[in-house]
Amino acid sequence: MPPVDPLFKVHRLNDDGMKCAEEIAAAFNDCLSRLSGMCTEGREFSIVKTKLEEAAFFAKKAMANQPRYQAA
Repeated sequence: MPPVDPLFKVHRLNDDGMKCAEEIAAAFNDCLSRLSGMCTEGREFSIVKTKLEEAAFFAKKAMANQPRYQAA
């Protein structure tokens, strides 16, 4: 089997990485909570939630790519 391209590599996080991932999730949750108070439910807000979910995923991936957050 050929080696996995770094683009698709899985990263196991150390304790600092897990803490950082939780902080990222909390930041996006805070943003969603604040927007929920200003927006009505519907198609547009569903897109907002989907895009926030997508952005949170990539924020966590960007964090996980840093060696200091990876488990040995």
